[in-house]
Amino acid sequence: MNLAATIRNVERAAGTLATQSVARMDEVLPWFRDLPADQRSMVMLVAQAGVRSFVEWLRADGTDSAISDEVFEAAPIELARAISLQHTVALVKVTIEVVEAQVPALAAKGEEAELAAAVLRFSREVAFAAARVYARAAETRGAWDARLQALLVDALLRGEAGDELTSRAAALGWSDATPVSVAVGRSPGGEASAVLHGLHRTTRRLGVEVLAGVHGDRLVAVLGGVAEPLATVEKLAGKFGDGPIVVGPAVPTLEQASESARAAQMGFRAAAAWPDAPRPVSASELMPERALLGDQGARHFLSSQVYQALMKAGGELLETMDAFITSGGVLEGTARALYVHPNTVRYRLRRITEVTGFSPTVSHDAFTLRLALAIGRLDP
Repeated sequence: MNLAATIRNVERAAGTLATQSVARMDEVLPWFRDLPADQRSMVMLVAQAGVRSFVEWLRADGTDSAISDEVFEAAPIELARAISLQHTVALVKVTIEVVEAQVPALAAKGEEAELAAAVLRFSREVAFAAARVYARAAETRGAWDARLQALLVDALLRGEAGDELTSRAAALGWSDATPVSVAVGRSPGGEASAVLHGLHRTTRRLGVEVLAGVHGDRLVAVLGGVAEPLATVEKLAGKFGDGPIVVGPAVPTLEQASESARAAQMGFRAAAAWPDAPRPVSASELMPERALLGDQGARHFLSSQVYQALMKAGGELLETMDAFITSGGVLEGTARALYVHPNTVRYRLRRITEVTGFSPTVSHDAFTLRLALAIGRLDP
């Protein structure tokens, strides 16, 4: 390609072409007119760099594709943060249209077709360069988000709260959706940013806010706007690795999410004691396992909300529960031990379920009740 005269013409017109391009953007792109002055000047710098790079590219006979990358060196990261990739493509398109319109005036005699073809080829190179810039920016942003989320989740697990926690969440786009619940399970493995990206993509489809972090082999997800946490996490189960997924109780705000996180974390540690637990499982269903693990909150719950509740409801419920345990869960045996009709036992068992939320006729609930009685008597 020998376009010496044409190249000199383009070089002399570089400033004018950049100015005309920005003016044309102002005419045909409504969103461009609304940009702040500093961002508009940034676009002018990129337009000027684009024309200069086009001149260098022509001098290299269109063989050096690396020259097109220089277009965005004037403001690569700043531009990617201020303007979307879709808008950037629109800006490049307008600039190319302006240069194409000037081809007859810029090209030396007989070189019009070659210059027009060169403009089209260079525009393709610039499009690829824009894609590379935005890919790098997205990768950097993804890595930063993963680190910031990990710090936030770590703070929740340690029981921290306050303005710093809220500001970190706001920086990640958290919209303060309520209620909030925390789920803990195994990480599926791989890069943390990829794991979090997959989780975020799924939660967006569900209309749920999420902040998440990978801590060792665990994936911790803070979910906002979840009226039914278990049902929501069930839809996210595929984003976790193998093993149990434990869901903490719903709390009103993110500042109180450390309570849910603590319950979910303790439940995850204790879940191995219940091999047949559902997946996901509520942390409240793991109260006996958590108590055996030394969770004082679970121990207090079983003592006050189960044992003491039975005591207050009437001695016959506690007596019936003891007899039911002694008989091995046999209704007729319980009735004989208490000298009452089996229907009376049935009624009392239903009352126990109403009072405590645990059914004596369900295997794991019966285990919970039995342990609650033991703890209540050991911790008066």
